[in-house]
Amino acid sequence: MSASIALLTSLLWGLADFGGGLLTRRIPALTVVVVSQSCAVVVLATLVAVTGGWPEAGPRLWFAVGAGLVGTVAMFSFYRALALGPMGVVSPLGSLSVAVPVGVGLVLGERPGILQAAGIAVAVIGVILAGGPELRGEPVQRRTVALTLVAAAGFGTVMALISHASTNTTGLFLALLVQRVTNVLVGGSALLVSIRRGKAALPQDGGIRVITGTLPALAFVGLADVAANGTYAVASRQGPVAVAAVLASLYPVVTALAARGFLSERLRGIQAAGAGLAILGAVLLATG
Repeated sequence: MSASIALLTSLLWGLADFGGGLLTRRIPALTVVVVSQSCAVVVLATLVAVTGGWPEAGPRLWFAVGAGLVGTVAMFSFYRALALGPMGVVSPLGSLSVAVPVGVGLVLGERPGILQAAGIAVAVIGVILAGGPELRGEPVQRRTVALTLVAAAGFGTVMALISHASTNTTGLFLALLVQRVTNVLVGGSALLVSIRRGKAALPQDGGIRVITGTLPALAFVGLADVAANGTYAVASRQGPVAVAAVLASLYPVVTALAARGFLSERLRGIQAAGAGLAILGAVLLATG
């Protein structure tokens, strides 16, 4: 059950990354973060109210606050990187975030079995190969890599924090709400600073009409991302954190396939081989 939930996480994250990267090619990255996460806040606040989650407030919510602080930087960096470089390259590099929760699991005493250890190795290698690699040192590419590595470290930290932010489903809704409110506050503050420095918050071509026209897509990105955080938290509680983290980190395959289907980005041979290894690694993890 944990494996299937973690795979659902990878699907949700992959689609959210594809949508966020696509939107950032038209809309400033900070604006995408703030608007998409604001949509998630509205839905989560409704869920908390309906499920009566307010009494679940406690010290564990500081993990959610930390996830919100780090997650804002990670999302901005990742969406900006996706706008600068091919999604099929950036997304697999971002999946290096798996190193953080896997490391935390090992520190906490988790020891995967032989098949699971092999699955982790095969999946990580596959995810990296799915990115190309196509890093030949041009200035924009170096910037893209730097942004992606910052995002990877941030996403890994978020995965580690959010798995400790609650102990039950009702508390999870509240933790995710706190995380997203923090996202909006930090992202909104950064957006205001950006505006004061003369940078645009709206698209130069179309302005606010572009935001309203893409609001459903922005809402989807925010809701898919928050749903992925929720399913990952559940998966990491039901099984080994290392296994859940690796399976959840298969999202680059989803992003690459979406880019192939909607943007006609061609997969090179090494990328196709990487995707195959990632899937093989997932099978080993699920059966180990």
